[in-house]
Amino acid sequence: MELYLDSAEINEIKSSFEQLPFMTGLTTTPTFMARHGITDIDGTIVELSKIVPVLQIEALGDTAEEIVAEAKRQEALGLDRETTVYKIPVSKVGLKACSMLVKEGFKVNVHLVYTLQQAYMAMQAGATYVCPLVGRLQDQGHDALSLVKDCVEAVNYYGYNTKIMFSSVRTIQHVRDAVDIGVHTITVPWKIMSQLTENHFTKIGTDQFINDTRLMTVRVGDALSDINPTITADATIAEALVVMTNNKTGAATVVDANGAAIGIFTDGDLRRLVSEKGGDVSSIKVGDLGLNAPISIDAHELLFAASNLIKEKQVDELVVTLDGKAIGLLDVQDIVKY
Repeated sequence: MELYLDSAEINEIKSSFEQLPFMTGLTTTPTFMARHGITDIDGTIVELSKIVPVLQIEALGDTAEEIVAEAKRQEALGLDRETTVYKIPVSKVGLKACSMLVKEGFKVNVHLVYTLQQAYMAMQAGATYVCPLVGRLQDQGHDALSLVKDCVEAVNYYGYNTKIMFSSVRTIQHVRDAVDIGVHTITVPWKIMSQLTENHFTKIGTDQFINDTRLMTVRVGDALSDINPTITADATIAEALVVMTNNKTGAATVVDANGAAIGIFTDGDLRRLVSEKGGDVSSIKVGDLGLNAPISIDAHELLFAASNLIKEKQVDELVVTLDGKAIGLLDVQDIVKY
């Protein structure tokens, strides 16, 4: 099934085809252009023809001859007949113009189709595309999907060289409907197109794969930030809190004179201390709290080992060491964020 973008916003079109270069082409209308304040229609058409693989544009006129002349005038701007499709509203005049253009090797999209008989006449006239407007039909209370299905079946049954284009797409469900019916092509606004690859469970699975890959390939030292909050054993609780606040961390490593880790002080320790002793504890020295050797890991270890250690010891932070010195704290959230 061919996939067209339905738009007239230049930046959106450029961005869309950069993100999804496999799209078949672009459909646009004078109404879209007016909505975006475009006044130089010819200039815009030429610009678009250089951006997209196939361009579908409007060819209008009061008579078949005028429509044909307009298509040829636009072609003379520098358009390629093989990569340009001229859109013509369905009518006796429009179908005559369609027949005339097709015989000369032009590609034509007969659109604004609302009934099977209109679609049949367009097929008979040799239209390259026939374009029912699903959203507009549904707005009026009609069974648009049945019409599209009937059009597809007519093409397939009679062997017309016509592609049924599902247009006036309003929802993701419309795209599902188009695939289910088996249309030959669909044109979709970027707002809908950009959602077609998204799914909550896909994101969860992808994030899990990415995280697991990081755990097995990234070293602990590479996951550390530049922040290394340290204090000495003779620092007071108040001084420890200043270090933690300035570094925006919930813990600080207690180090000896050589920079080796001899303990860790956390905001959890502070809460327990206040609960046990009450009152002002700010002047108490960290070393008086009875320091225990911290749970540490070497900077060269993989994040996988750090994750397992955090789970095994049931801690939130690990002291990261290098050559016997504390170089930072690895928080459980850092493993996920990195």
